[in-house]
Amino acid sequence: MGFEAKLNELGVTLPDAPAPAANYVPYVVAGDMVYVSGQISADESGLITGTLGADMDVEAGAAAAKRCAIALLAQVKAACGGDLDRLVKVVKLGAFVNSTDEFTQQPMVVNGASDFLVAALGDAGRHARSAVSAPSLPLGVAVEIDGVFQIK
Repeated sequence: MGFEAKLNELGVTLPDAPAPAANYVPYVVAGDMVYVSGQISADESGLITGTLGADMDVEAGAAAAKRCAIALLAQVKAACGGDLDRLVKVVKLGAFVNSTDEFTQQPMVVNGASDFLVAALGDAGRHARSAVSAPSLPLGVAVEIDGVFQIK
């Protein structure tokens, strides 16, 4: 089963790749690697904002992280000329969680992205990652994630 078919089975349709919000490109292809710029938490209703440990709980943060992962895959699909099945492997995610000084569950928040990628891509979705706290993120979003992907 192809990746798009698996996403459909999970009830996920990839949106159009989000446009960059400033003076940068959404992704860079170098050889068989795709470097995707940070994708911020947003859904069909708009930005997903909040601060973990203040006005947002881990479950809501994990849902925001999942939306970042969906946007990452949309960028990879665009980088692959519309053919997500060119994806070989998710190599690494770098995740930033808008959180209070006392909040220490950033890994559980980012599991929203990691668990989704493994569910959607199987072993190709297993990756290295970092999950760090940030006192604020662009536009007040809850989560921002960038990624490195191998393609064929």
